Amino acid sequence: MNALIERVAPYATHMIRTDHAHVLAAFHQYQTDSAPRVKKGLVNTVCLALEVHAQLEEEIFYPAMRAVSDSDFLRKAVPEHNEMRRLITQLRNMEPTDAGYDGTFMELMRDVMHHVADEETTVLPEAERLMRDRLGELGAKMTRRRLELMAPRSGAMATNMARSLPATSIALAAGLVAGGVLLGNRLLSSRPHRFGSGTRTGASGRWL
Repeated sequence: MNALIERVAPYATHMIRTDHAHVLAAFHQYQTDSAPRVKKGLVNTVCLALEVHAQLEEEIFYPAMRAVSDSDFLRKAVPEHNEMRRLITQLRNMEPTDAGYDGTFMELMRDVMHHVADEETTVLPEAERLMRDRLGELGAKMTRRRLELMAPRSGAMATNMARSLPATSIALAAGLVAGGVLLGNRLLSSRPHRFGSGTRTGASGRWL
């Protein structure tokens, strides 16, 4: 399994951008007039995805970046993650029918969008310039760790999906849980790709 993960795992920066794209898409699916069950399923799924994403960055990606960069973003990234966690805890202690539920989720959305914009315009391009030869290794580590983190959360994920709309559940399952389905597809098919087109290949067969 480890060898397969190393062969098909995405570059770290591509994984991070993909997570961002799925979370932002999920934010835009949130409707204040949706049924409480649907809201709760979508919010809980988003929150779980954000927690896993943040942990992967803090354990693997940010330490690697700090070894080669002293950017302002890296100094504020973990405090921003902690503020995100505070809002997630607040949401989990609320019901979708509570007066502040929509506003709290919108605040989380704004914070995450600001964080994503900063990360994608500064740190990720810097990582691709300074750590290009390490992005595959970091991507494999992040993929393995993601699978470890998601395994004990599978029950919660299924419950959240059951609460959400079918179309939303399918989209989130494909993306927000971030890697399980994607990795499974790549394990079944290893088509060659080039780095410049968003994927990679070669003797290692790795892709991005």
